[in-house]
Amino acid sequence: MKRTYINGIGCVSAQKNEGEFASAFAVNESTNVLPLEKPEYKDYFSPIAARRMSKAVKNGIVASAVAMKEANLEMPGAIITGTGMGCIEDSDKFLKAIIDNNEEFLTPTSFIQSTHNTVAAQIALGLQCKAYNFTYVNAAVSFESALLDGKLQLEEQETDSVLIGGIDEMTDYTASLFKLAGFIKKDEEGTFPILNSKTSGTIFGEGATFFVLENEKSNSTYAEVKDVEIINEISITSLPQKIESFLSANGLSASDIDVLIDGTNGDTDFSGYYEILTHGLFADTPQVYYKHLSGEYNTASAFGLYVGANIVKLQNIPQILSANGKTKPEYKTVLLYNQYRGIDHSFTLISKA
Repeated sequence: MKRTYINGIGCVSAQKNEGEFASAFAVNESTNVLPLEKPEYKDYFSPIAARRMSKAVKNGIVASAVAMKEANLEMPGAIITGTGMGCIEDSDKFLKAIIDNNEEFLTPTSFIQSTHNTVAAQIALGLQCKAYNFTYVNAAVSFESALLDGKLQLEEQETDSVLIGGIDEMTDYTASLFKLAGFIKKDEEGTFPILNSKTSGTIFGEGATFFVLENEKSNSTYAEVKDVEIINEISITSLPQKIESFLSANGLSASDIDVLIDGTNGDTDFSGYYEILTHGLFADTPQVYYKHLSGEYNTASAFGLYVGANIVKLQNIPQILSANGKTKPEYKTVLLYNQYRGIDHSFTLISKA
C-alpha cells in the first residue's frame, strides 16, 4: 500500500507567514473575530480578476499556489477541498439582491460564485486541470473528509499527487448571526482568552490552508499522514476509549504520542472533551493548541495540521503554541483531535517521514 506524505503547504490565515515558522505569529485577545492577514494578491492574479473573486476564492488560489510551488508540483492528479460555509460572501450578496430588487432583474454572478465547490473549480480552471475534482461540505469535518479522500486516492494508486485544502470565510453579517446564536463570545467581555476561559462561545476567524499529498518522499517533505478517523457523536466519558482504539488500530498506545494537538477554542460548554484528554490520557504529553491564532471556523483543523506538520519537520514546538510547556527530545508521532460544539469529532495521526 502506498504511503501519504505532505510535501507542500500553503496557508492564508489570521497570522503572518514571514521568516521561520511561527516567528511572526501574534496572539490578539482584543477581538472576538480575528482579521485575516491578506497576502499580496497581485502576485497571483490581476486586480481586475481579483475584483470578481470572493475572499475564499482568492485565499484558496494563493494557498494552493504556495503549496504546489513548495512541492515543486506543476499539475496535481486530483484537487479535493473541504469547506463548511462555502463562499458565504457571495451567498449574502445574492440573498440581499433578492430582497433589494424584489426578486426581479437579478444578475446570476453572485449565485454562480456562491456554490461550495467554487474554490476547487477556480483552481482547476487556472491550472487547466481536468483530473478528479471534489468538494466536501461536512461541517467541522469537511477538511478531514478531503484529507481522507486524498489519502485513499494515493493508497489505491489512482494518482501519485493530490492537492487538498480547507477553506472558509467570514462576513460581518454571518458574524452578527453567530453572536446572536452564542457561537461567538460576547463583545462586552473585553478580552477573549482561549486557555482558562470562563465563558461560553469562542473567537472566530477564516482562512485557507492547502497541502500537496504525494506517495513519495522529497526534499520538501514535512510528515507522513498515517490515519484519519471521523466520528459524528461521542460522549465525553467514552472519548479516551475511542482514541485508544484508534491508536491501537495503528499499533500505538497513548504513551507513544509525542505531541497532542487539540482544537481547544475557549468554549466552556464543550471544553470537557479536551480536558478529559489533557488532564487524563495525555497529561504528561506535550500539548499544543492553535485556535487562539487562527480563530474557530469549520476547517480550522487544516491550520492545526499545518502546525503539526511543521512541528514534525522542524522538531520544535514554538512557545506561542505550547499549552502546557512540556517538551520531548524528539517529536515522531503527533495526534490531532478536533470537535465542534460536541459533534464532528476527528482524529488525525501524522508521523516523522
